[in-house]
Amino acid sequence: MSTAILTGQPVPGSSIEGDLRALGFDVQVAVDAADAERMVAEAPCDQRVALVDARFVGHVHALRLGLTDPRFPLAALPGAVTAQPDGRVTLTRALARENTAGGGTAVAVDSVPGRVVTALADDGADVYRPELGSLVAAVPADPQARNEARQAVADVDDEAVRLKSAVKSRDGFFTTHFISPYSRYIARWCARRGLTPNQVTTASLLTALIAATCAATGTRAGFVAAGVLLIASFVLDCVDGQIARYSLQYSTLGAWLDATFDRAKEYAYYAGLALGAARGGDDVWALALGAMVLQTCRHVVDFSFNEANHDATANTSPTAALSDKLDSVGWTVWVRRMIVLPIGERWAMIAVLTAFTTPRITFYALLVGCAFAATYTTAGRVLRSLTRKAQRTDRAAQALADLADNGPLASLVARATRTRLGAPLLVALAGTAVLAVALFSGVTWAPVAGAFVYTVAAGQALYRPLKGALDWLVPPLFRAAEYGTVLILAAKADVNGALPAAFGLVGAVAYHHYDTVYRIRGNAGAPPAWLVRAVGGHEGRTLLVTVLAAALTASQFTVALTVVAVAVALLVLVESIRFWVSSGAPAVHDEGEPA
Repeated sequence: MSTAILTGQPVPGSSIEGDLRALGFDVQVAVDAADAERMVAEAPCDQRVALVDARFVGHVHALRLGLTDPRFPLAALPGAVTAQPDGRVTLTRALARENTAGGGTAVAVDSVPGRVVTALADDGADVYRPELGSLVAAVPADPQARNEARQAVADVDDEAVRLKSAVKSRDGFFTTHFISPYSRYIARWCARRGLTPNQVTTASLLTALIAATCAATGTRAGFVAAGVLLIASFVLDCVDGQIARYSLQYSTLGAWLDATFDRAKEYAYYAGLALGAARGGDDVWALALGAMVLQTCRHVVDFSFNEANHDATANTSPTAALSDKLDSVGWTVWVRRMIVLPIGERWAMIAVLTAFTTPRITFYALLVGCAFAATYTTAGRVLRSLTRKAQRTDRAAQALADLADNGPLASLVARATRTRLGAPLLVALAGTAVLAVALFSGVTWAPVAGAFVYTVAAGQALYRPLKGALDWLVPPLFRAAEYGTVLILAAKADVNGALPAAFGLVGAVAYHHYDTVYRIRGNAGAPPAWLVRAVGGHEGRTLLVTVLAAALTASQFTVALTVVAVAVALLVLVESIRFWVSSGAPAVHDEGEPA
């Protein structure tokens, strides 16, 4: 149990002790600053400890936000400061120094938490301070101020504030207006009954998998049920995050499950639609695989651009200024959020089209919508990159290099070649263009030669840090080249099973790339080098697939794709699960743009 230490003169009628106990704290009362220091030292070192001024007046949810959020080692709000185990040493040091300076005197007037927060700031410690909005958190100095603070508490319903804040602050039109108005109440119902975000995330995955199974039946009833269940899965997907925000149940494992399950649900549903269409005599596996390739490449564009620019200096441009100006016009905000086809709008469209049309029409609409969205967002980001004067950091360059996923062959090329061919993006574009021409040449071994040139280009593209204005395009270019190669060669094989096997291989590789992104987002670094070497890197896999296509018959190529897909999936899944279950990465939850 976490420990809360009350300091200062107790106030008759104060509810602070009860409020802290309601939040799960074991409450102790310190007679002076020296006693508080002793209690902090004696508190279990593997638990949270908080110092709270006994005169505190405020909402329970303000205390919850300031003292129970698991994402931050140190946090504070007026009259209170807290430390998790990895912040205890810093807190103890600041408290000891303040007591030495103040002589350990009684705390009837002075505020120990306030002095400790000041000392932490002087030390340069990173102390989280939650945005309280209309919530009250104060340490009144006299009875009149206390009465005013209590009246301010009474004037604001903190449960209503808590419920409203459970909804993601920036979301799509469909989610904001058709899901969140009622999903927040489902989230509260679940939280009050002890259900965790991870349990709801798992329920959302199972619902989506059942939806995919219904779609795979190929019947109209199955398609209607699939559409309904897909929307239900999305509602649960919103609920898990709202539970996390409502009850501050953030976790490393939860962040990973929430992010990866979204991709697994959507791509499994694509597979279900393709299976259902096949039962009706329509082969749409190429469309399903194309939709997965396009959607994954869209995400990589988002990830690469954000990683390249989130910590860049002088990060402004006329295009960004225009975008900010448009955001001040209410209706344009919603239009711009809808046309990028975020997850809410995308899943709603897929669900409706599944129920009332055919899988082929569903995939056509999805491909057109995602292609337009990708063109719109990528063009805007290219314009921003060309017009801004950003100075990218070494961290950003390293993140882009990790996202590029160069394997042992590209690394060997980079070490062995002395001639540098040109700017990274131009070299990557040239290698990809050669590969594309070779794939459509019609010559059996031409793709192998094209993949070899592509491998050399991959090694050359990363010979220097990716700090150019448009170098963030290198990772998505590599993703499109690798996934496109698998798609084209499987389609050209023209035998049953080739495209489903290719779908499985691209799905396994895409998971590896998403896993890389989420590790970088959590400041945990890229996957281990041995894993990148074991799965070959993007250039190694591309070369392998071209060799298999040229050397084997169509049926043998299908079997080989299946074997490679299973091997890659096993390697990346085992390592990913091991990492995230035992990881010390910070607990996070996605609050950004809907994917």
